[in-house]
Amino acid sequence: MRLAKYLAHAGVASRRASEDLIREGRVTVDGTPVTSPATDVSGTERIEVDGTALEPEDRVVYMLNKPKGVVSTAQDTHDRPTVVSLIGSSKRLYPVGRLDADTTGLILLTNDGELANRLTHPRYEVPKTYVAKTSGGPVKERLLRQLRDGIELDDGRTAPASVRQLGPDELELTIHEGRKRQVRRMLEAIGHPVVELKRVQLGDLRLRHLKEGDHRRLTPAEVERLWKNQRP
Repeated sequence: MRLAKYLAHAGVASRRASEDLIREGRVTVDGTPVTSPATDVSGTERIEVDGTALEPEDRVVYMLNKPKGVVSTAQDTHDRPTVVSLIGSSKRLYPVGRLDADTTGLILLTNDGELANRLTHPRYEVPKTYVAKTSGGPVKERLLRQLRDGIELDDGRTAPASVRQLGPDELELTIHEGRKRQVRRMLEAIGHPVVELKRVQLGDLRLRHLKEGDHRRLTPAEVERLWKNQRP
């Protein structure tokens, strides 16, 4: 197994962050500093990060119904509540992707860096479904078609989205990208800015009846389905 992947599996950080740790010379294997993330290890070596030996943790995945005003980071420099603080686990968890502070709903937290990387990497196109309440009155059919065809944003055209009208001012959108504030920018581009936004599904994992601020650990079967949800 490559060293970066091993660190991610051990719960040190995501795959990409683990690669950075290695390149910075902060990782040793049997006492020797290693700077190549592609270095192969078997797991029987003594692997240390910043002088601390690793003991791989059991991998866990939690689903959280994120409230408004909570940030999707492990720590916050402005002392705002974080998604990690709501879980209260002794394990080193980090969020899978991000929801902005004003967006509520489903976010996953895990110490499995490999799973986190695969769920967020654009290559795998994991679908994400949101329910948006909008301003500007009922959304006309021609604007819904624009969302389905792709919207031109300042960072390029979006991929086609699945869109369903739930009410005069409420839409359900499914996207396969992860651009910053993408759903908000798409709806603003068609003249219907978001009033409230909630993520209700990731892959085939739905939020269902989990109350805002509550969390639960995913079952092994649910975690397995997350792996299968990804496109090759």
